[in-house]
Amino acid sequence: MVVHNLLPSPLRPTPALTLRVRSKDVVADGVVSLVLDHPDGARLPDWTPGAHIDLVLPDATTRQYSLCGDRWDPYSYRVAILREPAGRGGSAYVHDRLMPGDPVGFGGAHNHFPLVPSDRYLFVAGGIGITPLLPMIHQAASTGTDWQLLYGGRTRASMAFRDDLTDSYGDRVHLSPQDECGLLDLAAWLSEPPPGTTVYCCGPAPLLAAVQEACAGRPPHRLRTERFTAADRSAPVRRTPFEVELRRTGRTVTVTPDTSVLHAVRRAGAEVLSSCEQGTCGTCLVPVIEGTPDHRDAVLADHERAAGDCMMPCVSRSRSDRLVLDL
Repeated sequence: MVVHNLLPSPLRPTPALTLRVRSKDVVADGVVSLVLDHPDGARLPDWTPGAHIDLVLPDATTRQYSLCGDRWDPYSYRVAILREPAGRGGSAYVHDRLMPGDPVGFGGAHNHFPLVPSDRYLFVAGGIGITPLLPMIHQAASTGTDWQLLYGGRTRASMAFRDDLTDSYGDRVHLSPQDECGLLDLAAWLSEPPPGTTVYCCGPAPLLAAVQEACAGRPPHRLRTERFTAADRSAPVRRTPFEVELRRTGRTVTVTPDTSVLHAVRRAGAEVLSSCEQGTCGTCLVPVIEGTPDHRDAVLADHERAAGDCMMPCVSRSRSDRLVLDL
């Protein structure tokens, strides 16, 4: 059960850094690209392919966006934002109100979707899911690794960076607009991929489900996905209150079934930055010192869940009577 929407969110923590919108450009139907830099021209924190950043918009909302620019440019970040008519207002703010020169808070860069070494890659993108794959493609190309991209979208005009990709990489890029080609032919691409192929997929939930089904017989580590929407979750293991101790402050709070760990620890004074509050972005990741988390997120890998040394407090619960967090 996802409970984070039952209560109003407390005031968000202050971001660690303020960036500036250097430029804003339309890159596809319903998609704008932002280039961000430091107001003083200072170097920005390094990042790796698959990383995202947390932006605190001027209206105080926090959103997470995949970095899709040049990772070797230390002075700017690029993100691309799809307008989400049914969203929570962040994308509408970016599209309608955010302008070059405006400040945005920066909560850090995180990578829960890293590019691992492989003999070859198959990148599968659906719509705005192309964004985290762009730096991966550049990395694979620059290291001489074999790769292919299968890129689908509603229409050709809605597919961001399509011309840049085809101009730069030619026949390695396979565009498949749905209104021209129908749904992606995943069976043809995934039934018998060459040995040593790692599949990276990002896009809407139906695409991820279809790719996972097509890869069901492959070793688990050969498919890596990133979600923009929450995964279906079974009922929590524990339906009764539990305690959470904040080790650094010595405070203990009781988490009831009608609130989230995130909201409970914030009310106790802990500053935890969050973005999606649906367990999909990893922004609120916190270390666990004692106790057993009941993981409810769509970010952590199986071995990370088994280790039990971190959790996403926005959706995750506790299997034990008490959790001790490094807060």
